[in-house]
Amino acid sequence: MRAVVVYESMYHNTHTIADAIADGLRESLDVAVVPVDGADAALESGADLLVVGGPTHAHGMSRAGTRKAAVDAAEKPGSELSVDPDAEGPGVRDWLDRVGQLALEAAAFDTRLDARPWLTGSASKGIARRLRMIGCSLLTEPESFLVTKESELEPDEAARARRWGTSLASLLASPTRASDTG
Repeated sequence: MRAVVVYESMYHNTHTIADAIADGLRESLDVAVVPVDGADAALESGADLLVVGGPTHAHGMSRAGTRKAAVDAAEKPGSELSVDPDAEGPGVRDWLDRVGQLALEAAAFDTRLDARPWLTGSASKGIARRLRMIGCSLLTEPESFLVTKESELEPDEAARARRWGTSLASLLASPTRASDTG
């Protein structure tokens, strides 16, 4: 079985989480991890599971303007932020809006500030909604991985992401799984 993990990342956090999820999936699946602009090519080889994630911007999925603002923030004098090499490419929202129908099992994740979700929002909920709209069946509820106010992953989030990847692989293999969580 094969999984494709598609990510959008601005400051490396979502990329790190995508790699950790893939590590967990690799315990039982062949896995490709790709930025959004590599998603179409990765899916051409076939997949049994699609995992999609991005950073939370302005309470939801990023837009061109919020991605540009993130890059601009990293380029300000004195900024300690560094931009992911794929940050200036397309975002998850853009890709999901144009990808067409995909009849795949799927899961959604995001990275967001470590605060109450009603304060921060959650990109993963929007990703999950769009995955359902294009024909995917969700294996589980959307998941958030937390970052600090300094835009660094909270301790142990990568390890938690790896465990989540392992649980996704188990859910995919389960003969009794529900076809869609909602």
